[in-house]
Amino acid sequence: MTDTLDKALAAARDAAGAAADIILHYWRNGVDVITKGDDTPVTVADRESELAIREILSRALPEAGIYGEEYGADDTSREWLWLVDPLDGTKSFVRRTPFFATEIALMHRGELVLGVSSAPVYGERMWAVKGRGAYLDGEQVHVADTAALSQAVISTGNVKTLTTDARWGVLGELIRESNRIRGYGDFCHYHLLARGGVDLVIESDVNILDIAALAVIVREAGGVFTQLDGGPIGLESRGVLAGTPAIHAAALARLHGATMA
Repeated sequence: MTDTLDKALAAARDAAGAAADIILHYWRNGVDVITKGDDTPVTVADRESELAIREILSRALPEAGIYGEEYGADDTSREWLWLVDPLDGTKSFVRRTPFFATEIALMHRGELVLGVSSAPVYGERMWAVKGRGAYLDGEQVHVADTAALSQAVISTGNVKTLTTDARWGVLGELIRESNRIRGYGDFCHYHLLARGGVDLVIESDVNILDIAALAVIVREAGGVFTQLDGGPIGLESRGVLAGTPAIHAAALARLHGATMA
C-alpha cells in the first residue's frame, strides 16, 4: 500500500499542477460562464482542468475509480476511488475573487487516505497522506494548540441550512464567546485551520468533493474533521465541523445539545 500511496501522491500533485496551468490561463484571459441545471456556474476552466486531472490520475492508478464534479463517477465501488473537484469555488472564480482551489482526494475502501488542495492564485498548495503529516509547499504544518473558546478564531462558510434550526442559536453563542469570527469560506479556512490560523470551521452546505482532500489535510495536521453531528465524513456528507481537538469538542457538545433539545 505504501508504494501505491507514493505513486498516488505524485500523480495528484502533478494533476493539481496541470489544473493550475489551465485555471490560471482562463483567470488571466477571461472565460464564458454557463449555468448548470442546479443554477450553479460552470466554465471551460472547470471542465478542461478536470479532463487533465482525470488523464493523469487514470494513467498513474488505472485500478482506481474517479468521481469528479463535472463528469461524474465512473465506478464508486472500486477499492480505490479518486474524488476530484477541479475548481472548487467557481462562483468566486467568475466574480474575480481568488478564493478557489483544485481538490483531489483518494479513498481506500471508503476511508480518505490522501488529499491535495491547490490554490494557484492564492499561492498555496497543501497535501497530506494518512499517517505522514500535512504539508504546505513542502513544510510540515500543524493546527494551533488553542484550547479555550475565548481564544478561538471561528470561520463559517455555507451555512444557509444551519439558519433553519436550533443550531443557528448555538452558532450565535459560539460567536459571542469566541475571540474572533471570520468567513473565509471554500478551501481558505481549512488551509488556515491546518496551519494554525483558525481554530474552528463550521459549514452546513457542502458536498464530499469540496471537502475530501481538506479532511485528510486537517486531520494530518492534528485537527478533527467530522460532520456537524460528529459523524465520520463520507460520500453523502453535507456539513462540516472541523477544528483543533479542544475547540471541536466544545462546539460539538453545544451542537449536540441543540439537536437533542
